[in-house]
Amino acid sequence: MSILKNIFAKKENPINSPADFWVWFQENEQAFYRVVKGRDKIEEDFFDRLAPKLQELKEGIYFLSGMMDDETAELIFTPDGIVKNVAFIEDLVAAAPSLKNWKFTSLKPAVDISRFNIRMNNYEFSKEKINFYAVEHPQYPDEVDLVIVYDDYTASDKAIITNGVYIFLDNLLGELNAITSIDNLSVIGPDEAAGTLIPILKLKDYLVWREKEFIEKYEGMRYDTEKDSYVGLEGTLENGMPLIALINRTILDWDAKASHPWIVRVEIAYKANENGFPDESTYQLLNQVEDELIEVLPDTAGYLNLGRETVDGNRDIFFACKDFRLPARVLEQMKMKYKSDFSLGYAIYKDKYWQSFERYKG
Repeated sequence: MSILKNIFAKKENPINSPADFWVWFQENEQAFYRVVKGRDKIEEDFFDRLAPKLQELKEGIYFLSGMMDDETAELIFTPDGIVKNVAFIEDLVAAAPSLKNWKFTSLKPAVDISRFNIRMNNYEFSKEKINFYAVEHPQYPDEVDLVIVYDDYTASDKAIITNGVYIFLDNLLGELNAITSIDNLSVIGPDEAAGTLIPILKLKDYLVWREKEFIEKYEGMRYDTEKDSYVGLEGTLENGMPLIALINRTILDWDAKASHPWIVRVEIAYKANENGFPDESTYQLLNQVEDELIEVLPDTAGYLNLGRETVDGNRDIFFACKDFRLPARVLEQMKMKYKSDFSLGYAIYKDKYWQSFERYKG
């Protein structure tokens, strides 16, 4: 039996927190370092050991690893584009111990993409093969809508090519910038292009310029919901179940929505009656959750409560936010606090003009 198998044969404690994870990693880091440096059986003796521990800690945390130099191994944690996991990864790396032969990085950093190419499934992704242009929307002037034009685009391999382009952009821009600076992105071939092509290496400068304009326009923008009017709405789902919504109608007419581009949808599943609604005690508890969220995510700090929907055993609570990190941290804590009462989940997505709420303006 190898030394590594002897090491890993002992019973390991469960991973319930970042602290647990780093205790476990420190117990094995010398063996892991030898594997990464030697590049021998790295999948079996490192990746296959690390992946289950990260999934035990939190679903949706991925990683890359390699040697930075002759003496330092780097471990990069990535949410693979899932916005709500960014803050968790940043906190995980912030809690990492200082280890002589390791560097821990949150999210994939930008690299000099002009110096190498990416090859996937017989396709090459390089600066020579990728261009872009921007689509302007007069009704949504702050929207960053990009069309990426790939020379070897084939419709039958759209998913493969799109994935390759996303990986290329992560390396060109850095993963965080790729997630936060682009609102919409599509990938096409040269025959479909409807704009003047710009070399992909100029994309970073273009995004810096757009971000500078955005900050100058909205810096310091705040909204006070105290005097807003909320309206009650009723509807029916296709399955016949009734829906009740309470929506901040005043804020939907605000002309600076883009200053709060991140939408947080809190999803609470509860035990419902025959009409899909909660009983009185559950109703009060749901309101308690919403009140707590409004207290810890105040409008003065950039977190605007847009309203809620209650239907068919589910209550969704909506916020428009200047940033996505605090809501993610708060909601992870709320999931634990109320796990014996509800199944609480959440989604975070970018909707700079709150287009997903147009249905409430009629």
